[in-house]
Amino acid sequence: MKRLFPTYTYGPGPRTNCWWDETIASPDWPVLQGDLNTDVAIVGGGYTGLSAALHLAEAGIRVAVLEAETPGWGASGRNGGFCCLGGSKLSQAAMVRQFGEGAAQRYAQAEKDAVHLVADLLSGHAIDADVHSAGETQLAHTPRAMDSLRKQAEASGTLHEASDLPALGFGGGFHGGYTNPVGFALNPRKYLFGLAGAARSLGADLFGNTAVHRLRKTQSGFDLGTNNGRVTARSVLICTNGYSSEDVPPWMSGRYMPAQSTVLVTRPLTEPELHAQGWTTDQMAYDTRHLLHYFRLMPDRRFLFGMRGGLHSSPRAEGAIRQKAVRDFRRMFPAWGGVEVTHMWSGMVCLSRGLTPFVGEVPGQPGLFAGFAYHGNGVAMGSYCGRALARLVLGQADDLPDPMTRIPARFPLGRWRRALMPPAYAMMAVLDW
Repeated sequence: MKRLFPTYTYGPGPRTNCWWDETIASPDWPVLQGDLNTDVAIVGGGYTGLSAALHLAEAGIRVAVLEAETPGWGASGRNGGFCCLGGSKLSQAAMVRQFGEGAAQRYAQAEKDAVHLVADLLSGHAIDADVHSAGETQLAHTPRAMDSLRKQAEASGTLHEASDLPALGFGGGFHGGYTNPVGFALNPRKYLFGLAGAARSLGADLFGNTAVHRLRKTQSGFDLGTNNGRVTARSVLICTNGYSSEDVPPWMSGRYMPAQSTVLVTRPLTEPELHAQGWTTDQMAYDTRHLLHYFRLMPDRRFLFGMRGGLHSSPRAEGAIRQKAVRDFRRMFPAWGGVEVTHMWSGMVCLSRGLTPFVGEVPGQPGLFAGFAYHGNGVAMGSYCGRALARLVLGQADDLPDPMTRIPARFPLGRWRRALMPPAYAMMAVLDW
């Protein structure tokens, strides 16, 4: 594999001490040994891959999921658990300019449909994922940011002035906020393993520690090589997102940008501690910064706080970004300055140059499909794109909006494109003042 970050990034270091690992045991996925013939091979066992596997298995298709690591190892097993609107980093105005008003509206509807899909999967397969929060609230970190929220607020949501926040349980010195009613929070690992169990019960083969190192087109389909086995399939889905490789397949090279995110979780907070900070709501929230923070009080009264991760990856860099996350947490919630942070970890999100997700067939390679670039909102959008990939394989019409089907352009600088991130982060930090 040819990946952009150092080897450390893809090892156990960044995800060590992930809270979700303690909430549910990992299922036992065997390692692929020998040869396997299947209808559809799926590279990657996260939300995209397992959603695709579930929907294909429901249609009676033979499917094999090939996960390079253990179940839940990647972003799907270590994210912040926000099932909400998102997937693109384009503003509404920019999307209208590039794709037209109709396409922008269809994309906005797709984001809502993605959230509703997750809700349907949870209820339809009886997955208990500790769901809470009625929608999502964005909180203004400056008066100017609040002015922007007032201008952008939609009638379907609720605008909150600063004076409204204490009664709503939002204590943190914010200047107001806006609640969108679409979305909810969950335990991402419980949701992921629920999808896995449902797919497996319908006959899907799930393999762990089975990295795909070779992908070759054949006359009848595709040949995939792993360390201990070989898979032949009529169709292949690439569902690796921020953990993609430049050469599986080579078409992926330059079309995605992995970026780090860091999350911490505290010990359970007492009622006096919650009231001291004024944060008593179960609502998931994030601030208006470009380099945003996201946070929520979980059902067990632990507090989760996340932020964009570091630009470098090494034991030293990981230590530094964890220290910064703790500093930001204590600065934003000063009443919890002495509260113990018990768990902290990092993982990868994925960006595209056009700032929109992609789901579709790889040009010039019939039967090879990919779904990636959810811009930090993969719980809902990854699940949605997995279902879309399944429908594409089945030949079913899926009226995907144009922003999701545009072929992603390659980033400049090729394998050195990470050099684009420091100036981008610096610019966003300036805009956040």
